[in-house]
Amino acid sequence: MIEATPRDALQRFVTAPVRASTYKRLAYLLLAFPLGVVYFTAFTTASSLGVSLAFTLVGIPLLIGTLAATTGAAQLEARLAEELLDRETARPTALRQSLDTGDGYVVAVRRFLADPTTWTSVAVVLLKFLYGVAAFVVTVTGSVVVLTMLAAPVVYDDPQTSYHLGSYVVSTLPEAFAVAGGGVVGFWVVCNVFNALAAAGGVMTDALLSVGRDADV
Repeated sequence: MIEATPRDALQRFVTAPVRASTYKRLAYLLLAFPLGVVYFTAFTTASSLGVSLAFTLVGIPLLIGTLAATTGAAQLEARLAEELLDRETARPTALRQSLDTGDGYVVAVRRFLADPTTWTSVAVVLLKFLYGVAAFVVTVTGSVVVLTMLAAPVVYDDPQTSYHLGSYVVSTLPEAFAVAGGGVVGFWVVCNVFNALAAAGGVMTDALLSVGRDADV
């Protein structure tokens, strides 16, 4: 693996708005919130139902099925990190190992429950909800602020609106262009923020799904 030099890092920082990878990372961030909501809702609903039915013939299989679906969701997260963040990401080993039922289904289930990635997949799913909320707030707030500033020369003199920058009223074209210039700088800043936040999501997923990987090598 080739380590990035400070010059490479600076170049990526400066060229963030014009690199295709920035917009792939933005797609990763935009997907985080809806996926996080789906994961969280499905997991909490199914696991709660499984616990409430634990003393019946349905409860335990439902809980195991919920864990299996959760590792599938973690597998999807690893794939998204690879495709949209261009980083190699660990995959959960729990499902792959448990598919070997040559020793019987009971042994396969025990192996599945003993695999660390069964439980770190749960962490991936639950943390994805919190990460998705943060990603939604940052992307929406940053995008709205930047787009509003860039639109200043077009809308500042609209008779039906009053263009404000905080408490300051923008009323002349030079002022509007100055605000738009700030929007250009803001666009560069938010692109780098998006890149950093998306990278953090990939690191989180890989770190959790790497648990126990060294022991298997």
